[in-house]
Amino acid sequence: PFVLLSNIYAATGKWDNVSNVRKVMKDRGVKKKPGCSCIVVKKKVHKFVARDTSHPQKEEIYAELQKLSRQVEEEGYVPDTKVVLHDAGEVNKEHILCYHSEKLAIAFGLI
Repeated sequence: PFVLLSNIYAATGKWDNVSNVRKVMKDRGVKKKPGCSCIVVKKKVHKFVARDTSHPQKEEIYAELQKLSRQVEEEGYVPDTKVVLHDAGEVNKEHILCYHSEKLAIAFGLI
């Protein structure tokens, strides 16, 4: 319930309330598990979290992701930064969206 409440506050721009909820979570020892995305390649499961750098092929994955990002931007894609539930500037929100776990998994699947 804490994470949901925090997300509701974040979605409405109530950053002080987000901060309060996160403080209560910390005080009570409540931790949010990061979301992850998995992909099976050659019968092996590869698991990714946002901004993951633990994969042995991370350089290739990030290069593929950069290439894909350029291609979709050239086609007119504009990231929807409203879905980023962080108190950050637009450029940072775009960066957060770019390196989401499912995008890393897809990039890995394409290399």
